[in-house]
Amino acid sequence: MSQYFSIDGTDVWNPSNGPGTLFVHLAAAHVPLGGPHGIGTTPGDPDDHPIDGTVFAAFADALVAEYRATSHPIKRALLEGFVATAAVMARRGGLALPALDGPAGHSPRDVPGGGAAGPDRLAELVAEYERAMPV
Repeated sequence: MSQYFSIDGTDVWNPSNGPGTLFVHLAAAHVPLGGPHGIGTTPGDPDDHPIDGTVFAAFADALVAEYRATSHPIKRALLEGFVATAAVMARRGGLALPALDGPAGHSPRDVPGGGAAGPDRLAELVAEYERAMPV
């Protein structure tokens, strides 16, 4: 069994049930940081997840920006896997993620701790995940 994720009709990921279900639940958990995620479920087919590209682009970009801006190492670690996965999906769906390539901002939600993340670590993860995520 597997899950199917498509952005505006373009297939972007076809994971097994475990990772697919976890991704959907983690998306819901990230709503307070990124806003609505745009991931739906087809009525009668709980394994099919059509994604609204406009909503998902804003969600993923907000999370990329938060990841890059945070100076809290634990927060960054908690965001990292989900954000890289969402970035792969967004790119496969033809969505722009300006926060991935631009300068890092500052997170108002942080406690002082370290510097913001540069794009290199996230870009490395996106490249690694791209190879590991079947379409």
